[in-house]
Amino acid sequence: MFLGHYAVALGAKRVAPETSLGTLVLAAQLADLVWPILVLAGVERVRVEPGITAFSPLDFEHYPLTHSAALVLVWAALLAGIYLARTGYRAGAIACGVAVASHWVLDLVVHRPDLPIWPGGPKVGLGVWRSVPATLAVELLLFAAGVAIYLSSTRARDRAGTIGIGSLLAFLLIVYAASALGPPPPSSQAIGGAGLALWLLVPWAAWADRHRAPRGAARGPSAALQP
Repeated sequence: MFLGHYAVALGAKRVAPETSLGTLVLAAQLADLVWPILVLAGVERVRVEPGITAFSPLDFEHYPLTHSAALVLVWAALLAGIYLARTGYRAGAIACGVAVASHWVLDLVVHRPDLPIWPGGPKVGLGVWRSVPATLAVELLLFAAGVAIYLSSTRARDRAGTIGIGSLLAFLLIVYAASALGPPPPSSQAIGGAGLALWLLVPWAAWADRHRAPRGAARGPSAALQP
């Protein structure tokens, strides 16, 4: 799952309008942001095996710290607690926690049975990746819904508010298309290196979101910045 995680971040602006989209992207993608670091460090393992599923050539051999249900819930509680302590914004803390937890749920839909329930525990996965059309339908529909909710919940403060979010959404679609249509990655190290680049989307999303405001908020540059 890729676009679906960003869909959660975009849609969460409806329930936590004062939370930065950058923070929500960090939450929704936290598992996949930490994962490449652990892959490069040799703590978690992934192998390239073309044909293992129709859509993804990745064999996720060992990733209990970032992708087991139990540890994802721990990550969710930690991020929600840190956010609440820093901002006092309860709706934002709940949105962050739910966004972190949603990562495992969405991965459950597409992965083959390789997601551990707890470290060393049974592994599950519904396997939508076995079908390319089904995978594309799930991801694109989720993404379209997330974009629609975000755009209907916010408005641009200035031109950067339009260009910023438009370029971010276009970039996500381009990356997804390249991943879906391109050749398999050459190695697990290449996967880890490419995964680190996802961190750049957090400040990009935060910048774009600073130039937007919740619909109905006062216009003008004096509007408060989001935490």
